[in-house]
Amino acid sequence: MSDTTAALPAPRLQRDRVTVALYSTFTTWGWFLYSFSPAIPLIATEQGISRAEAGLHGTALAAGTAASGFLTGYLNPRIGRRNVLRLGGVVLIVGLALLVSGRTLAMTLPATLVIGVGGSLMISAAQPALAVHHHEASSAALTEANGVGAMVGLLAPLALGLAVSLGLGWRPAVGATAVLVLTTVALVSRLPRVVAIDPPPAIRPADAGSSATTPVAAPHRGGFSLAFWLFMAALVMAVAIENATTYWASDMLRSQTSMGAGMASAAVTALVAGMCVARFTLSPLSLHLSPESLLIGSFGLAGVGWLIFWLSTAPVLAMAGLVVAGLGYGAQYPIGVVLVLRASAGRPDAAQARSSFAAGGALAVAPFLLGAVADAVGTHTAFLLIPVLLVLGGVAVAAGRRALTRVAPVTA
Repeated sequence: MSDTTAALPAPRLQRDRVTVALYSTFTTWGWFLYSFSPAIPLIATEQGISRAEAGLHGTALAAGTAASGFLTGYLNPRIGRRNVLRLGGVVLIVGLALLVSGRTLAMTLPATLVIGVGGSLMISAAQPALAVHHHEASSAALTEANGVGAMVGLLAPLALGLAVSLGLGWRPAVGATAVLVLTTVALVSRLPRVVAIDPPPAIRPADAGSSATTPVAAPHRGGFSLAFWLFMAALVMAVAIENATTYWASDMLRSQTSMGAGMASAAVTALVAGMCVARFTLSPLSLHLSPESLLIGSFGLAGVGWLIFWLSTAPVLAMAGLVVAGLGYGAQYPIGVVLVLRASAGRPDAAQARSSFAAGGALAVAPFLLGAVADAVGTHTAFLLIPVLLVLGGVAVAAGRRALTRVAPVTA
């Protein structure tokens, strides 16, 4: 058995029409996240609120993400992932309209919650769809999808910085997300009927996503396995690390390097650039190396980048640190999702629902916590939260790998 398995060729990623359409979901959400997150300090200044109060936008976004977690497990199997993605698009556009028209915290917080629901519904339909569509190559597909999102998102902080420098404020860059939403919905709507997004009644999505050649951890009676929850913990750390950094990196740059608001917002592109490079590099690597090893290595590399960024007072060196950190951050979310879905015992929609809820919790706490600590002791000291999360994430992955190896792989 082991000799036969070793002789099997590495899975190949087929970038067909379905894949490209689903990738567009990630470009949409990537643009929003990487234009909106660096805009948080600008919103705080505009509304005359504290960093902690501005960080509540992350909490609102998280609440929407968590709410989508409750909805996804119910909606995906019943109305199909295609329709869930369409519904998410409509909700997202409504939220964007509310956000860009809002001038006070009482207006922008509910708008951000609505955006969280819509965007997360879209992603929660696209991620399991890609996993089902690509089977053994799902790791490469999900990593590349997030890479495409980061590549488009790379332009978002630049657009934000340009808009701010021209005196237009943050709204044009964030509002441009609506164009990408409409494009995504149109592409997905034009796809032919396929199991990944339109499961026939006779086949449950969980059955369609299972693979006889993919090792999965057997669930405990009535729930998921220990490995599943450990990988979920690592995913939570990844979400917390990425969002806490993207929300407040521009504030750190302004205080540590004396950059102006527009320049500091645009400089967050350095972080997104590193993430983009990492995700496109890891897509082919993930076909040959274990996702656990890749994820543990990414936490370590992110720590190196964080240290450079944290110690730097020169703009160029600080941005170099963000690039290195981004090289580590880039792997963390997509590989974390791969591990969670792989350990779901053939229940990708149920796993996606739980990961959306957990990621929502991380998004709720991390930016708000870092902002609150920054109000009390300064942004520089508050950024010590990041290495703590990196260590916890690495430990969770290592423990999850040990738990997974105790379970025999499915062979039939």
